[in-house]
Amino acid sequence: MRCRWTSASPTSRATITCHCSLRRGRTRPTVAAEARVLVTVSRTSGSVPREVGAWMAVTGAGITGTVGGGHLEFDAIARARAALDGGMLEEEVRYPLGPGLGQCCGGVVWLRFESIAAGEELQTRLPVEPLRPLAVFGAGHVGRAVARITRDLPLALHWIDSREDQFPDEPPAPNWCLEAVDPIADAVPELASGSAVLIMSYSHAEDFNLVAACLKRQRERNDLAFLGLIGSRSKWASFRHRLAARGYGEADLTRVVCPIGVAGVAGKQPAVIAVAVLAQILALPAASAASAASVSR
Repeated sequence: MRCRWTSASPTSRATITCHCSLRRGRTRPTVAAEARVLVTVSRTSGSVPREVGAWMAVTGAGITGTVGGGHLEFDAIARARAALDGGMLEEEVRYPLGPGLGQCCGGVVWLRFESIAAGEELQTRLPVEPLRPLAVFGAGHVGRAVARITRDLPLALHWIDSREDQFPDEPPAPNWCLEAVDPIADAVPELASGSAVLIMSYSHAEDFNLVAACLKRQRERNDLAFLGLIGSRSKWASFRHRLAARGYGEADLTRVVCPIGVAGVAGKQPAVIAVAVLAQILALPAASAASAASVSR
Protein backbone atom coordinates (compact mmCIF):
# COMPACT_ATOMS: atom_id res chain seq x y z
CA MET A 1 0.00 0.00 0.00
CA ARG A 2 1.19 3.52 -0.77
CA CYS A 3 0.01 6.80 0.65
CA ARG A 4 -1.39 9.38 -1.75
CA TRP A 5 -0.81 13.12 -1.45
CA THR A 6 -4.01 15.15 -1.46
CA SER A 7 -4.07 18.89 -1.88
CA ALA A 8 -5.86 21.26 0.46
CA SER A 9 -6.77 24.92 0.46
CA PRO A 10 -4.13 27.38 1.77
CA THR A 11 -6.04 27.81 5.03
CA SER A 12 -6.67 24.14 5.72
CA ARG A 13 -4.60 21.06 6.37
CA ALA A 14 -2.20 19.69 3.83
CA THR A 15 -2.59 15.96 4.30
CA ILE A 16 -1.18 12.70 3.09
CA THR A 17 -4.08 10.30 2.96
CA CYS A 18 -3.10 6.76 3.87
CA HIS A 19 -5.15 3.88 2.48
CA CYS A 20 -3.87 1.18 4.84
CA SER A 21 -6.17 -0.28 7.49
CA LEU A 22 -4.34 0.84 10.61
CA ARG A 23 -7.34 0.61 12.92
CA ARG A 24 -7.97 -3.03 11.97
CA GLY A 25 -4.45 -4.43 11.86
CA ARG A 26 -1.34 -4.71 9.75
CA THR A 27 -2.05 -4.69 6.01
CA ARG A 28 -0.85 -7.77 4.14
CA PRO A 29 -0.89 -8.94 0.51
CA THR A 30 -4.42 -10.03 -0.32
CA VAL A 31 -3.82 -12.61 -3.07
CA ALA A 32 -1.36 -15.50 -3.15
CA ALA A 33 0.87 -15.16 -6.21
CA GLU A 34 1.79 -18.87 -5.98
CA ALA A 35 0.63 -21.92 -4.09
CA ARG A 36 1.69 -21.91 -0.45
CA VAL A 37 0.93 -23.43 2.93
CA LEU A 38 -0.13 -21.18 5.78
CA VAL A 39 1.19 -22.38 9.16
CA THR A 40 -0.45 -20.80 12.22
CA VAL A 41 0.12 -21.25 15.95
CA SER A 42 -3.37 -22.40 16.96
CA ARG A 43 -2.78 -23.39 20.61
CA THR A 44 0.02 -23.34 23.17
CA SER A 45 0.77 -24.72 26.61
CA GLY A 46 3.65 -23.76 28.88
CA SER A 47 6.83 -22.04 27.70
CA VAL A 48 6.78 -21.55 23.91
CA PRO A 49 8.61 -19.28 21.43
CA ARG A 50 5.57 -17.63 19.80
CA GLU A 51 2.03 -16.65 20.74
CA VAL A 52 -1.28 -17.95 19.39
CA GLY A 53 -1.92 -16.32 16.01
CA ALA A 54 1.73 -16.17 14.92
CA TRP A 55 1.98 -17.35 11.34
CA MET A 56 4.32 -18.38 8.54
CA ALA A 57 3.58 -18.76 4.83
CA VAL A 58 5.68 -21.39 3.03
CA THR A 59 6.27 -21.60 -0.72
CA GLY A 60 8.64 -23.73 -2.74
CA ALA A 61 11.14 -20.86 -2.83
CA GLY A 62 10.96 -19.26 0.61
CA ILE A 63 9.02 -18.33 3.72
CA THR A 64 7.33 -15.24 5.13
CA GLY A 65 6.82 -14.81 8.86
CA THR A 66 7.86 -17.16 11.67
CA VAL A 67 6.30 -19.56 14.16
CA GLY A 68 9.31 -19.60 16.45
CA GLY A 69 12.43 -20.75 14.62
CA GLY A 70 14.61 -23.71 15.56
CA HIS A 71 13.74 -27.35 14.95
CA LEU A 72 10.04 -26.59 15.40
CA GLU A 73 10.08 -24.29 12.40
CA PHE A 74 12.39 -26.53 10.35
CA ASP A 75 9.96 -29.43 10.78
CA ALA A 76 6.98 -27.22 9.97
CA ILE A 77 8.65 -25.98 6.77
CA ALA A 78 9.46 -29.54 5.69
CA ARG A 79 5.88 -30.67 6.35
CA ALA A 80 4.48 -27.68 4.47
CA ARG A 81 6.74 -28.21 1.45
CA ALA A 82 5.81 -31.88 1.31
CA ALA A 83 2.19 -30.76 1.12
CA LEU A 84 3.02 -28.39 -1.75
CA ASP A 85 4.21 -31.41 -3.73
CA GLY A 86 1.45 -33.74 -2.59
CA GLY A 87 -1.77 -31.73 -2.82
CA MET A 88 -4.09 -29.92 -0.45
CA LEU A 89 -3.47 -29.99 3.29
CA GLU A 90 -5.52 -29.02 6.32
CA GLU A 91 -4.42 -30.41 9.66
CA GLU A 92 -3.29 -29.52 13.17
CA VAL A 93 -0.05 -31.00 14.51
CA ARG A 94 1.07 -31.14 18.15
CA TYR A 95 4.74 -30.35 18.85
CA PRO A 96 6.14 -31.04 22.36
CA LEU A 97 9.17 -28.75 22.71
CA GLY A 98 11.44 -31.28 24.39
CA PRO A 99 14.48 -33.45 23.63
CA GLY A 100 12.69 -35.29 20.83
CA LEU A 101 12.55 -32.04 18.85
CA GLY A 102 15.95 -30.83 19.97
CA GLN A 103 14.45 -27.94 21.94
CA CYS A 104 14.25 -27.39 25.68
CA CYS A 105 11.46 -24.80 25.99
CA GLY A 106 9.34 -27.37 27.80
CA GLY A 107 5.97 -26.29 26.43
CA VAL A 108 3.71 -27.59 23.69
CA VAL A 109 2.74 -25.88 20.42
CA TRP A 110 -0.10 -26.85 18.10
CA LEU A 111 0.44 -25.74 14.50
CA ARG A 112 -2.37 -25.58 11.97
CA PHE A 113 -1.42 -26.22 8.32
CA GLU A 114 -3.66 -24.93 5.51
CA SER A 115 -2.99 -25.10 1.77
CA ILE A 116 -3.63 -21.92 -0.21
CA ALA A 117 -3.88 -22.15 -3.99
CA ALA A 118 -2.29 -19.58 -6.28
CA GLY A 119 -4.69 -16.68 -6.75
CA GLU A 120 -6.65 -17.49 -3.60
CA GLU A 121 -7.60 -14.71 -1.19
CA LEU A 122 -5.21 -14.54 1.77
CA GLN A 123 -6.68 -11.77 3.89
CA THR A 124 -9.44 -13.87 5.43
CA ARG A 125 -6.98 -16.64 6.36
CA LEU A 126 -4.46 -14.48 8.25
CA PRO A 127 -5.03 -13.56 11.90
CA VAL A 128 -5.61 -9.85 12.45
CA GLU A 129 -2.70 -8.44 14.43
CA PRO A 130 -3.77 -5.77 16.93
CA LEU A 131 -1.67 -2.62 16.59
CA ARG A 132 -1.06 -0.04 19.30
CA PRO A 133 -1.56 3.49 17.89
CA LEU A 134 1.64 5.56 18.04
CA ALA A 135 1.66 9.26 17.14
CA VAL A 136 5.08 10.71 16.36
CA PHE A 137 5.31 14.47 15.96
CA GLY A 138 8.41 15.34 13.97
CA ALA A 139 10.13 13.96 10.86
CA GLY A 140 13.67 14.90 11.82
CA HIS A 141 16.56 12.52 12.50
CA VAL A 142 15.02 10.84 15.55
CA GLY A 143 11.51 10.79 14.09
CA ARG A 144 12.82 9.04 10.98
CA ALA A 145 14.76 6.55 13.08
CA VAL A 146 11.63 5.76 15.09
CA ALA A 147 9.58 5.33 11.92
CA ARG A 148 12.10 2.96 10.33
CA ILE A 149 11.95 0.61 13.30
CA THR A 150 8.14 0.64 13.50
CA ARG A 151 7.97 -1.09 10.11
CA ASP A 152 8.48 -4.41 11.90
CA LEU A 153 6.65 -3.69 15.16
CA PRO A 154 2.96 -4.14 16.15
CA LEU A 155 2.41 -0.38 16.05
CA ALA A 156 0.17 1.80 13.88
CA LEU A 157 2.30 4.87 13.18
CA HIS A 158 0.58 8.23 12.73
CA TRP A 159 3.54 10.37 11.67
CA ILE A 160 2.96 14.11 11.69
CA ASP A 161 5.08 17.14 10.77
CA SER A 162 4.27 20.74 9.91
CA ARG A 163 6.53 20.56 6.82
CA GLU A 164 5.40 18.47 3.86
CA ASP A 165 8.89 18.06 2.43
CA GLN A 166 10.39 16.38 5.51
CA PHE A 167 8.93 12.93 5.03
CA PRO A 168 11.20 10.34 3.33
CA ASP A 169 10.83 9.64 -0.37
CA GLU A 170 10.57 5.85 -0.04
CA PRO A 171 7.10 4.25 0.00
CA PRO A 172 5.47 4.30 3.45
CA ALA A 173 5.17 1.04 5.35
CA PRO A 174 1.71 -0.56 5.46
CA ASN A 175 1.36 0.36 9.14
CA TRP A 176 2.16 4.05 8.59
CA CYS A 177 -0.12 7.01 8.04
CA LEU A 178 1.63 10.30 7.23
CA GLU A 179 0.14 13.75 7.68
CA ALA A 180 1.43 17.29 7.23
CA VAL A 181 -0.37 19.75 9.52
CA ASP A 182 0.37 23.41 10.15
CA PRO A 183 -0.06 24.44 12.92
CA ILE A 184 1.01 21.00 14.03
CA ALA A 185 -0.89 21.05 17.35
CA ASP A 186 -4.16 21.01 15.37
CA ALA A 187 -3.57 17.28 14.83
CA VAL A 188 -3.80 16.42 18.54
CA PRO A 189 -7.62 16.33 18.88
CA GLU A 190 -7.86 13.83 16.00
CA LEU A 191 -5.38 11.25 17.31
CA ALA A 192 -6.73 7.75 17.81
CA SER A 193 -7.92 7.01 21.33
CA GLY A 194 -5.27 5.12 23.27
CA SER A 195 -2.40 6.62 21.29
CA ALA A 196 1.09 6.74 22.70
CA VAL A 197 2.46 10.17 21.78
CA LEU A 198 6.09 11.09 21.09
CA ILE A 199 6.86 14.79 20.65
CA MET A 200 10.12 15.43 18.79
CA SER A 201 9.55 18.27 16.32
CA TYR A 202 12.26 20.56 14.92
CA SER A 203 11.14 23.46 17.13
CA HIS A 204 10.89 23.98 20.88
CA ALA A 205 7.93 26.26 20.18
CA GLU A 206 6.12 23.45 18.36
CA ASP A 207 7.07 21.00 21.09
CA PHE A 208 5.62 23.28 23.76
CA ASN A 209 2.36 23.79 21.87
CA LEU A 210 2.05 20.05 21.33
CA VAL A 211 2.56 19.29 25.02
CA ALA A 212 -0.06 21.89 25.94
CA ALA A 213 -2.52 20.46 23.38
CA CYS A 214 -1.98 16.92 24.67
CA LEU A 215 -2.48 17.98 28.29
CA LYS A 216 -5.69 19.76 27.27
CA ARG A 217 -6.88 16.56 25.59
CA GLN A 218 -5.98 14.53 28.68
CA ARG A 219 -8.08 16.87 30.82
CA GLU A 220 -11.01 16.49 28.45
CA ARG A 221 -10.77 12.81 27.47
CA ASN A 222 -7.96 11.15 29.45
CA ASP A 223 -7.38 8.71 26.60
CA LEU A 224 -3.70 9.00 25.64
CA ALA A 225 -1.65 6.01 26.78
CA PHE A 226 1.68 7.82 26.95
CA LEU A 227 2.96 11.37 26.50
CA GLY A 228 6.69 11.60 25.87
CA LEU A 229 8.77 14.68 25.09
CA ILE A 230 12.29 14.48 23.69
CA GLY A 231 14.81 16.68 25.44
CA SER A 232 16.77 17.33 28.59
CA ARG A 233 15.61 17.84 32.15
CA SER A 234 16.37 21.55 31.78
CA LYS A 235 14.10 21.75 28.73
CA TRP A 236 11.30 20.09 30.69
CA ALA A 237 11.89 22.39 33.68
CA SER A 238 11.37 25.40 31.41
CA PHE A 239 8.24 23.86 29.89
CA ARG A 240 6.86 22.97 33.33
CA HIS A 241 7.20 26.56 34.50
CA ARG A 242 5.38 27.91 31.44
CA LEU A 243 2.65 25.27 31.59
CA ALA A 244 2.08 25.95 35.28
CA ALA A 245 1.59 29.61 34.39
CA ARG A 246 -1.18 28.48 32.03
CA GLY A 247 -2.98 26.73 34.86
CA TYR A 248 -1.71 23.17 34.54
CA GLY A 249 -1.17 21.61 37.96
CA GLU A 250 1.08 18.85 39.21
CA ALA A 251 -1.47 16.15 38.32
CA ASP A 252 -1.35 17.34 34.70
CA LEU A 253 2.40 17.79 34.49
CA THR A 254 3.29 14.38 35.90
CA ARG A 255 1.66 12.85 32.81
CA VAL A 256 4.60 14.06 30.70
CA VAL A 257 7.67 11.83 30.44
CA CYS A 258 10.86 13.80 29.74
CA PRO A 259 13.56 12.71 29.03
CA ILE A 260 12.24 9.69 27.14
CA GLY A 261 13.63 6.17 26.74
CA VAL A 262 14.21 3.16 28.97
CA ALA A 263 16.73 3.50 31.77
CA GLY A 264 20.35 2.63 31.14
CA VAL A 265 20.57 3.61 27.46
CA ALA A 266 22.90 6.60 27.35
CA GLY A 267 23.68 6.98 23.63
CA LYS A 268 22.37 10.02 21.77
CA GLN A 269 22.54 8.71 18.21
CA PRO A 270 19.07 8.88 16.58
CA ALA A 271 18.82 5.10 16.17
CA VAL A 272 19.84 4.50 19.79
CA ILE A 273 17.26 6.97 21.06
CA ALA A 274 14.64 5.35 18.81
CA VAL A 275 15.31 1.86 20.18
CA ALA A 276 15.19 3.11 23.79
CA VAL A 277 11.95 5.01 23.23
CA LEU A 278 10.17 2.22 21.36
CA ALA A 279 11.16 -0.25 24.08
CA GLN A 280 9.44 2.13 26.50
CA ILE A 281 6.30 2.18 24.35
CA LEU A 282 6.22 -1.61 23.94
CA ALA A 283 6.53 -2.01 27.72
CA LEU A 284 3.26 -0.14 28.30
CA PRO A 285 0.33 -2.29 29.44
CA ALA A 286 -2.03 -3.12 26.62
CA ALA A 287 -5.06 -0.84 26.40
CA SER A 288 -4.16 1.32 29.36
CA ALA A 289 -3.30 4.92 30.07
CA ALA A 290 -0.83 3.92 32.76
CA SER A 291 2.09 6.14 33.66
CA ALA A 292 5.42 5.11 32.16
CA ALA A 293 7.47 6.66 34.94
CA SER A 294 8.71 3.25 36.10
CA VAL A 295 10.37 2.54 32.74
CA SER A 296 11.59 6.03 31.89
CA ARG A 297 15.10 7.24 32.37
